[in-house]
Amino acid sequence: MPSVGGKFQFTTLERREVGEHDVQIDIKFAGICHTDIHQAKEGLGRDAFPMVPGHEIAGTVSAIGSGVTRFAIGDRVGVGCFVDSCNNCDACREGEEQFCEKGPVSTYNGIDYEGNLTYGGYSEMIVVSDRFVVRVPDALSLESAAPLLCAGITLYSPLRRLEVGPNSKVAIIGLGGLGHLGVQLAHAMGAEVTVLSQSATKRDDAIALGAKNYLSTRDEQSFSTMKNAFDAIISTAPMNLAVDAYLALLRRHGTLLYVGAPPRPETFSVNSLLWRGRAIAGSMVGGVAETQEMLDFCADHGIVAMTETVGAEDVDSAYDRVVANDVRFRFVIDIATLHA
Repeated sequence: MPSVGGKFQFTTLERREVGEHDVQIDIKFAGICHTDIHQAKEGLGRDAFPMVPGHEIAGTVSAIGSGVTRFAIGDRVGVGCFVDSCNNCDACREGEEQFCEKGPVSTYNGIDYEGNLTYGGYSEMIVVSDRFVVRVPDALSLESAAPLLCAGITLYSPLRRLEVGPNSKVAIIGLGGLGHLGVQLAHAMGAEVTVLSQSATKRDDAIALGAKNYLSTRDEQSFSTMKNAFDAIISTAPMNLAVDAYLALLRRHGTLLYVGAPPRPETFSVNSLLWRGRAIAGSMVGGVAETQEMLDFCADHGIVAMTETVGAEDVDSAYDRVVANDVRFRFVIDIATLHA
């Protein structure tokens, strides 16, 4: 994309040479994340154009550096939201590279530690440090695995942190690209899952994905019956909530956790937290090891992103459809169409 809010154009992009600890990946599929749209269309205050978005990357290894031992040419691999970190701070040493104290290097629209702008997965090839490459299990198609590299880990990480398992009751706010994976993951972990949505149009999908209950948040009577019902509520929708009303749905020591950022600051009464020891938290993707763990978990439990594949020439219209909530549930770009 040449400028903020512009249309996508085909161009030639030069990648760095493969270094000692680098992996070169021939990209097969790249997921379209809503973050891509925010950065490409709105800039988010970090305008760096021309921009090549894409941080849900799945492909095959086409070259490796002399010091790479974990991967071989032909391996099926993926890359998520970050391509480097300091590897020295507490966060990095503890496997949470996404919280690197120096600042992780974003897969696209970031500046690497040598001062170069990073370009993402809407391209034929990428060169990445082997520390940030994960293996895609054979049980997952590259197409359905691509969105797991952002959307999947965005839900898996907080579910693990909240120790969701059998006997847990979890509510997912929103059944979109993030929510439909959250339902599957929480169900596979043994939780009883409820979807909270503004409309009733996705009820059948929610039940098919593993939800036991589906409630419209506009149905005040049904909503009120769920007080003190959940151990965790995860908000995947980028919208503001009636926070006190949602906190009232939590059991003692329950957590309302955000993975979707509201457009405006939230407001709530601290008393909603005090009386039952409830908490409000947030989460942002996961580290490399946890991302690999997530992919393996998805392979073992048959969890895949539900996708619609588009060609490179259709990315602009796909963006418009995402904004209009007209996708079930995630777009993936077939990178082979860049050759057309």
